[in-house]
Amino acid sequence: MKRRAFLVAGGLAGGGLALGYIFTPNRLALRAVSTPEQIWLTSWVSINADNTVTILVPQTEMGQGIHTALSMMLAEEMEADWSLLDIRQAPAEEIYVTDKIAQGFMAGRTDVPDPLQKLWDYSFYKASGMHSLQLTGGSTSVRFTGQGGMRIAGAAAREMLLRAAAAHWKVAQAECRAALSHLHHDPSGRSVRFADLAAAAAEHMPSLTPRLKAKQDYVLCGKPVPRIDLAGKVTGAQAYAGDLRLDGMKVATIRHAPVFGGDVKSLEPGPARALPGVADVLQIPGAVVVTADNYWRASKALAALAVEFSDGGNSGFSSERMCRDFSAALDAGEFSADHQQGDAAAAGSAASGRVQAEYRVPFLAHAPMEPVNCAAWRRDGQLELWIGVQNPLGARALAAETAGLDMENVVVHPYQMGGSFGRKSTFGPNFIRAAVHTAMRVPYPVKLIWSREEDIRHDYYRPAELSRFEAQLDAGGKPVTWLNRYTDIGLNGGGEAALIPYAVEHQQIGRVPCEAPVPLGYWRSVEYSCQGYFYESFIDELAHHAAQDPLEYRLALLDEKPRYQAALRLAAEKIGWGRPLPENSGTGIAVVASFGSIVAQAVQVAVTGDRLRVEKVVAAVDPGEVINPATARDQVESGIIYGLTAALYGDITVDGGRVRQGNFTDYRMVRMDNTPSMEVYFIDSGAAPGGMGEVGTPPLAPALCNAIFAATGRRMRRLPLQDQLSV
Repeated sequence: MKRRAFLVAGGLAGGGLALGYIFTPNRLALRAVSTPEQIWLTSWVSINADNTVTILVPQTEMGQGIHTALSMMLAEEMEADWSLLDIRQAPAEEIYVTDKIAQGFMAGRTDVPDPLQKLWDYSFYKASGMHSLQLTGGSTSVRFTGQGGMRIAGAAAREMLLRAAAAHWKVAQAECRAALSHLHHDPSGRSVRFADLAAAAAEHMPSLTPRLKAKQDYVLCGKPVPRIDLAGKVTGAQAYAGDLRLDGMKVATIRHAPVFGGDVKSLEPGPARALPGVADVLQIPGAVVVTADNYWRASKALAALAVEFSDGGNSGFSSERMCRDFSAALDAGEFSADHQQGDAAAAGSAASGRVQAEYRVPFLAHAPMEPVNCAAWRRDGQLELWIGVQNPLGARALAAETAGLDMENVVVHPYQMGGSFGRKSTFGPNFIRAAVHTAMRVPYPVKLIWSREEDIRHDYYRPAELSRFEAQLDAGGKPVTWLNRYTDIGLNGGGEAALIPYAVEHQQIGRVPCEAPVPLGYWRSVEYSCQGYFYESFIDELAHHAAQDPLEYRLALLDEKPRYQAALRLAAEKIGWGRPLPENSGTGIAVVASFGSIVAQAVQVAVTGDRLRVEKVVAAVDPGEVINPATARDQVESGIIYGLTAALYGDITVDGGRVRQGNFTDYRMVRMDNTPSMEVYFIDSGAAPGGMGEVGTPPLAPALCNAIFAATGRRMRRLPLQDQLSV
């Protein structure tokens, strides 16, 4: 942008408006969710004639309850009546970019001096718009968008209404208050609805730095509130993109080249075209697609296709070969350091005991219960998409790029998702691209639905890793050195997940780059799911070698980390740490900080012969602050089950360049009959709010494996456990 345009648009010159995505209603962008009667105070908040308040939430709902939690934060600050809210998904428009996420990750803070606030916010707003960032992920919704956006938007709207009330009654603003979607002047006993003064309030400029409520004054946040989508999910009324029906719409399904990097070599569509209901047989990059009048006819025709695929040169790749390559890479000793402190080599020579261990985790698929799907329709020079994704604006940009259209000619209708765990983000774009390629080739609306097998075999996988540790212990069993190197085939980020909270004077932690022709994606809790298992298993081994209690050993190394200690102590207390257990039973513990929250988990198991039974999991969670205890508890329990599934069963095995697994028969899930008892306890530490959606997953695997050791004396240094125990 030119300098003057930047200054004016940023509200820094010429009396320009303030921050666009919160404070400047854009009628064109709001056309899909607005009526002429609505009075928009900010782009996220409007007041309707019946005194209901419409809230547009930029984050997408995928089962985590975020529409409820974020709306609670805005309603709390606005003093809106929860029973009078109309909560909706924001459209895929630039004014709803989640720039607070960019601020939180890139700058590590959302507070800056008042004179720079507009420039600061506007810079991230424009940068997020240029990168089409409307992201739900990284457990960022509450701690970044909620804190830096929803609270501010609600407080700004409240102040606008109070200014309007003071002017209306010709009294001092300090004499006015808001409560339950009404404005009150207590000295005179007068009150009006928000709706009565909404138009007057909209004439005022929102504040960039409104006064936020003190925590002790909360009337909504911190209390368990039922999810707003609960009834629809219980009754089946909740609509997903897969439920869409349009006149003339066809349903498509897809088969990819089975070997990673492969493509279509030859295709004979005749047998498929001859089947009833089939409309088209298409070849798109890396796959073939059949469209028909229903999914089952499309699937039957797809199976009848005579198609030959190339292998992309990757038919020789296998998980077995990859493990050998990983070992050779670690043997070579070349690595890039994530963290170094002290002099590990010199300190190690003076220590009395050395402990070594190696741990391994496989590729993992996301496997959401709702397989990926997308409906698309090209007509009149425009492309429309109906899709459930974690980044609607990013999906719109990706669709435009794939179709060769300007973004202005692409419309995305966002839906809730039936789970995602990272699969339905724009970091896993193949299902979006495939739907667009299909729609650009046909004259009718088409809904592309992937089979479970295609979803699992052509996912973007959590990376497989191998990690080696070495520690030197002093005479008291305390670690003097900590050496860790692990393989990195991509998506390891800055390596912060491998850093340990324990007080070890000499550390050397780093990665060894490796290669694998496997598409990688962000999986629930990302790298923390690997690194948490690695280092929390190894610290347990050190405690055993030191002949010390694993809990006390950790606590002694966390003297400067009281939040970690509090979480560990609470989890241990609630599991009954140290009490006598039946024969062949054991309890393990682990603590992992991720996404701004600290989670300790204690797991109790029983092992009879080679049969493992996970009996109980206790989680002590310090997220700083809990907005909605009901959905927060759900998320931690969900993370436990997801982590337990991965620890017990999760394994994507590649052989001949292709994935062996294809459905829940060979990519198993934890079911109700082997789900343990779960207890979740929250610690309100007053720290900055942390994440919730992913933080329950990382501590599960190490706590579980440590419990197995306590019961059997056997260390589980590789996952999944089904390869070693009957589960």
